[in-house]
Amino acid sequence: MRAFRRFTVRTVLPEPLAPLDELARNLRWSWHAPTRELFASIDPQAWAAVRSDPVALLGAVSPERLAALAADPDVVARVHAAADDLRAYLTMPRWYQSLAPEGADGSSGADRGDGPPRAIAYFSAEFGITAVLPQYSGGLGILAGDHLKSASDLGVPIVGVGLLYGAGYFKQSLTRDGWQHETYPVLDPDNLPLTALREDDGTLATIEVPLPGGRTLRAQVWRADVGRVPLLLLDSNVAGNDDAARRVTDRLYGGTSEHRLQQELLLGIGGVRALRLFSRLTGAPEPEVYHANEGHAGFLGVERIREIVELEGTSFAAAREAVRAGTVFTTHTPVPAGIDRFGVDLVRSYLGGASELPGVPVDEVLALGAEDYDGGDPTVFNMAVMGLRLAKRANGVSLLHGAVSREMFSVLWPGFDAAEVPIASVTNGVHGPTWTDPEFAGAAQEQFGADAASGAGWLRGEDAGGVSDGRLWSERGRMRARLVHDARERVRRSWSDRGASPAELGWVDDVLDPDVLTIGFARRVPTYKRLTLMLRDPERLTRLLLDPDRPIQIVVAGKSHPADEQGVGLIQKFVQFADDERVRERIVFLPNYDIAMAQVLMPGCDVWLNNPLRPLEASGTSGMKCALNGALNLSILDGWWDEWFDGQNGWAIPTADGVEDPERRDDLEAAALYELLEGTVVPRFYDRDADGLPRHWLEMVRHTLATLGPKVQATRMVADYVEQLYAPTALDARAMDGTGHAGAVALAAWKERVRAGWPAVRVDHVETEGADQAPRVGDAVTVRAFVSLGDLAPSDVDVQVTYGRVGENDELTSFGTLSLAHTESYEAGRHQFSATVALERPGAFGYGVRVVPRHEGLAGATELGLVVNAA
Repeated sequence: MRAFRRFTVRTVLPEPLAPLDELARNLRWSWHAPTRELFASIDPQAWAAVRSDPVALLGAVSPERLAALAADPDVVARVHAAADDLRAYLTMPRWYQSLAPEGADGSSGADRGDGPPRAIAYFSAEFGITAVLPQYSGGLGILAGDHLKSASDLGVPIVGVGLLYGAGYFKQSLTRDGWQHETYPVLDPDNLPLTALREDDGTLATIEVPLPGGRTLRAQVWRADVGRVPLLLLDSNVAGNDDAARRVTDRLYGGTSEHRLQQELLLGIGGVRALRLFSRLTGAPEPEVYHANEGHAGFLGVERIREIVELEGTSFAAAREAVRAGTVFTTHTPVPAGIDRFGVDLVRSYLGGASELPGVPVDEVLALGAEDYDGGDPTVFNMAVMGLRLAKRANGVSLLHGAVSREMFSVLWPGFDAAEVPIASVTNGVHGPTWTDPEFAGAAQEQFGADAASGAGWLRGEDAGGVSDGRLWSERGRMRARLVHDARERVRRSWSDRGASPAELGWVDDVLDPDVLTIGFARRVPTYKRLTLMLRDPERLTRLLLDPDRPIQIVVAGKSHPADEQGVGLIQKFVQFADDERVRERIVFLPNYDIAMAQVLMPGCDVWLNNPLRPLEASGTSGMKCALNGALNLSILDGWWDEWFDGQNGWAIPTADGVEDPERRDDLEAAALYELLEGTVVPRFYDRDADGLPRHWLEMVRHTLATLGPKVQATRMVADYVEQLYAPTALDARAMDGTGHAGAVALAAWKERVRAGWPAVRVDHVETEGADQAPRVGDAVTVRAFVSLGDLAPSDVDVQVTYGRVGENDELTSFGTLSLAHTESYEAGRHQFSATVALERPGAFGYGVRVVPRHEGLAGATELGLVVNAA
């Protein structure tokens, strides 16, 4: 074949339609129904052909059609009205701006030092904004996309930082015998809603990261506008890179361990450099808070340490304190196997020797990710451990996941109870406008007005001015019918790709039924999510699918990482079952799960099934998206469902906790699932009154919409991040900032002094007064502790009494922690501390005394991991 060169010819829009380019390149269209409707009206057939991609649409419409549209005053007026609406959205004050009102002198709260951060950098290895920009593999990326969209809606000044993968994740299809097949179509950035950052002279703006052997990894920076939020994506496929460097951003989560390390170095180190470039070119404020969404971005802290050491001449330790003060780390995995870990020697080869960053000794970097604790592996570098050590604040993504994370990472804080490990939780949410069916959202807005957003309106029945049961049931049926239509098209395409001829596919016209109870299951396919749990008893499932009076139908989708042989095998096992001629019209697998599919699948399901192995689901958000559309969840009590299931918004699948045999546990939990379906879910859906309406079912739908609707919103999640993490982190960062980072220097010196003096700290003696006279509720006891501090001062420590009820196994159930006051000093560094403890509850009472470091610059008593307990 003759070689050829490829380039993109951009559409030239007639001047009256020029705002269409602005509308197409701001990704707000992906969640703003009126803008999508405008693009669809330009050429409905072309809109369908390009799969709802505005940039592709403008390239597909003929010049003659564009000229005709430009001559139509109604079309021109609609285009300009949409552009005006976008500009107002981008510039008008929103929720965040109310948090930092201007002072009399025009200064903001951030300028005065008492307000929320001026800017926040949000780093993630993947971002799921729209199917048009396929830079995501699953829940982590979708969460990141929803985070940016909701930040935009709230006016939060976030800048996203990620990588631009030349082939995204992968495109999934099926072979004839049901195996997952992966292809990697190469994306053309010029045909995506992206803009290349350029220098003032028009040349491409690039950043560089050093590589071993004197090589350099260069990357250009693309910008995607997610409403008000800029998203910077680094692309290594640029001139000046050798072939290996060009391939660093070739695909998401692909390649060897070394390839992944290169990606994470580019994301972290290169991402910080891209932020500096962006600020220089646009005048955007430098971030005060840096949020690492999982450990992939952990090297951002290393680069920020380099900046401070190199530019200001501080020590590594002082720079580390300054960086920690402004960093938030979110962990998403509940199992150690889900954490990125690289060989120490590999990391040393990239960050040591000639590649060592100025002022950042490689041994200091390796110490940040070292598993230097009981049970750790000294040969690996742990990205999550580095993330925790370089962050002032950390969180899990649901209440249960926060507790699991505290237990999992408690080895980093020996001497403290797992409950004290400094990992909080912010429960995930989903972006309502992206995931709610537009017509369904319109019906709610039409009926409830402001109450539509709060969810309260759904509790109002027809007699109280609410949506009637008939209208609600009709809407649910419309969404189900839309899913059935979409699924039939996808099944037909899939079977054609698998080699079936049109003559073999007549049965596809009868796949699924718009009147049958529809269950959805779609997510990534690692083993712990248990795709095939529903197949434990194939004949029982078949009876449910083919019941002549009350059948069910199941729609499944999901990708497995190509290297996960077990996950790929689960897909093949499921597809083989669904291919059976007896059931193939009632159960289907839809390949190439993506955002576009999810936006039809989730609203169209009546029940969303989730059956992970508890407690391995950190949060899960797919069921939240379904709840926004009135679907009911049927789930193991894991992730967010453990937190918000209330007995009326769906069903909890009983778990066999404590059963160690995994096969036995799966059998028990599958049987519980079947029993729920047969005895409760199916009868409730088909229990109809004289009007043909399932009244009890609709009561649950209303309750779900009213109670879960507001909770699952990502705007709630982002507001939680702002109030609980970003705002206090900004205050800490400012305290460590300033000329020479004096606060960080002082804190680093204090920590060094305390660590050096800590071996001399001990609790010599504890006395109690008032405990030997049969105290009653309302009485108090006085606790005195005599403590040796060596060279440390009483102000360096917090002497605490932890107290509470004593359990059957002589363990302490803590009611609280109280600091003892320093009351007297003696010779040789001995001191007395005392406090009075009120006895507020009856029963066996116990207490313990301990000493921990104290400094106003610490996030909490556990930060240094130092504690001395009384014997």
